[in-house]
Amino acid sequence: MQQLADQPEIDFHSETYKDAYSRINAIVIEGEQEAHENYLKLAELLSEHKDELIRLAKMESRHKKGFEACGRNLQVTPDIEFAKQFFAQLHHNFQVAAQEGKIVTCLLIQSLIIECFAIAAYNIYIPVADDFARKITEGVVKDEYSHLNFGEVWLKEHFEESKAELEEANRQNLPIVWQMLNQVADDAEVLAMEKEALVEDFMIQYGEALSNIGFNTRDIMRLSAYGLRAA
Repeated sequence: MQQLADQPEIDFHSETYKDAYSRINAIVIEGEQEAHENYLKLAELLSEHKDELIRLAKMESRHKKGFEACGRNLQVTPDIEFAKQFFAQLHHNFQVAAQEGKIVTCLLIQSLIIECFAIAAYNIYIPVADDFARKITEGVVKDEYSHLNFGEVWLKEHFEESKAELEEANRQNLPIVWQMLNQVADDAEVLAMEKEALVEDFMIQYGEALSNIGFNTRDIMRLSAYGLRAA
């Protein structure tokens, strides 16, 4: 939060800002909607954790409403079609994995990749957000860590039998994250969010998650490198 004093004045009501915000806001709204649907699907696949996963899904739905309010506060209409395309590859990969009963892949996509992506974006956004959005986003970040934790705990408990599938899912899905970061870099910059900071924060969150599951430092460096050349 100390960064706030160092930030140049941002005109939250300029047309340039609002244009970029229409896509960034849509991404966070659609991201929470995707998460809501993904946790409901995981509740079907992991029936012993059904209540917990439904609770997480409901939380994501509340986050979506909060971010919709952020857009209304700035009188911005979110570009949801853009956001649906933005998440299309991860969405498709999750759906295919769910149909095939690949719980490990589903958890890697939602509980690790999407949650770490969200946490990184929110961490970088909070210091440069307008007052209304900052309060909403600070509340959301606290929740996201608990969502990340669910995936970490389950995958840690099933690490040995999940390891090969985790590595394959990482190989297929992590490069998509770098494409997503590139796609949003210009709009993020208008909002005073630096791409390098987003990449760094994501790498930290994702590396910590892999460590918590059971991967060693050498594995983490190898896994984290997939697709990084594209970033």
